[in-house]
Amino acid sequence: MNHLSEEEKTRREKLNFYREQSVNPYRNGLMPKNSIREIREKWGEYTKEQLEAEKISVTYAGRIMAFRHFGKAAFVQIKDREGKLQSYVAIDAIGADSFAIFKTFDVGDIVFVEGHLFRTKTNELSVHADKISLLTKSLRPLPEKFHGLTDVEQKYRMRYVDLIMNDEVRDVFKVRSKVIQYIREYLSKRDFFEVETPMMHPIAGGAAARPFTTHHNTLDMQLFLRIAPELYLKRLLVGGMEKVFEINRNFRNEGISIRHNPEFTMLEFYWAYATFEDLIALTEDMIEGLAKEVTGSNEITYQGEKISFAKPWKRYSVKESIQKLSGLDADLITDKALSTIEGVQAALLKAGDYKKNWKPHWGHGAYLTHLFETAVEKKLIQPTFITDYPAEVSFLARRNEKNPEVTDRFELFVFGRELANAFSELNDPIDQRERFESQAKNKAQGDDEACEVDEDFLKALEYGMPPAAGQGIGIDRLVMFLTDQASIRDVILFPQLRPES
Repeated sequence: MNHLSEEEKTRREKLNFYREQSVNPYRNGLMPKNSIREIREKWGEYTKEQLEAEKISVTYAGRIMAFRHFGKAAFVQIKDREGKLQSYVAIDAIGADSFAIFKTFDVGDIVFVEGHLFRTKTNELSVHADKISLLTKSLRPLPEKFHGLTDVEQKYRMRYVDLIMNDEVRDVFKVRSKVIQYIREYLSKRDFFEVETPMMHPIAGGAAARPFTTHHNTLDMQLFLRIAPELYLKRLLVGGMEKVFEINRNFRNEGISIRHNPEFTMLEFYWAYATFEDLIALTEDMIEGLAKEVTGSNEITYQGEKISFAKPWKRYSVKESIQKLSGLDADLITDKALSTIEGVQAALLKAGDYKKNWKPHWGHGAYLTHLFETAVEKKLIQPTFITDYPAEVSFLARRNEKNPEVTDRFELFVFGRELANAFSELNDPIDQRERFESQAKNKAQGDDEACEVDEDFLKALEYGMPPAAGQGIGIDRLVMFLTDQASIRDVILFPQLRPES
């Protein structure tokens, strides 16, 4: 008890007082008939005279957020998941014994109120309490009303307090729920089938990323938390499930930033007989519709920048984007200059990149992609599709039939950030094996993001996977845009943090 504040000690002393008075400070079994939103929607327009005439009875529950005491009466502001509503509690209405108990209640306690609606002298809709019961005693005081949780890291560590104090935080996560619900309904209406795939994989695959590892004791084997569900979802295409999607949790053992959390949410979906061109049209339609549903418009403001999701969106190949948007000297980005590793390296140095960022196993395609990421990516503010990624950096994508050095793939960028990745799927098991083996060589040379050869997936491809297109969309980043949040931590309820010292 020595580490407790005086306020916390006083609250704990009240527990003994309640028990002496046969008051259960953690009562159960009282279900409110009304929510605050329902009360306001049904009777919020009633006049004082109408409420007096009808004497409408309600019961509601929530957390005490404020008191105003007047001797033998008090106004108490109560908050539930939908809003705030005050109750008037008077000694002559609830009785002297109950009022004595009520006076010991604290801000933060959760209570149950029975009463009838009325309007105060200032015309505020309120509940005249006939009875007020303690449901949960709060042993810690809430932050001050006007200061709240001022330490940003504490906001993330104690999200439960953040949600109590800040309605705008709760609103962000309401939007997140709407986003996921809209996507589910959108895909379901188009005959996509929602599935679940394993979160522990014997081989880390489906994307280029460093995995988290764990160990299964009974099987005595190393497993990896999934970095992507792709290879399992494509196994389902082999099995005849032609349109599938999963809203999944992925885990990547990488850095933490305002755009990255090691645990994050993705939508992945696969569509047999479609191409990446079909997915471009679907993506424009789905995200524009989502923006309208959530914000009321296909135009949003993100960090002060107007962004329009009105389709169609801009589109460039990787090489075109470098030539048109990089701002580099024209002689550095001609077709001839960009056709060799040495030429791309010269452009990278001019763009301010350093040789220390280059990896020894990179080929021409990897250098070209790195140049795009260095000189162009941050300039893509409006929704933009970047296509024709080199095969070297697209080990699961189908080669373009006219130019096998590139793939039928796109990435979607908004505000300089990748939001989606999609391609026509590689279903040639011979080509896929060669690309897996190339990845395995890179891994042997020290690339800890490269994947290994997945023999079971290759076996599935050998049974025959229909031509298909697949896509992943970052749910967290999508919610960031639609709620104007600068950090991914502000759209994840419990982001990963360092241990408290």
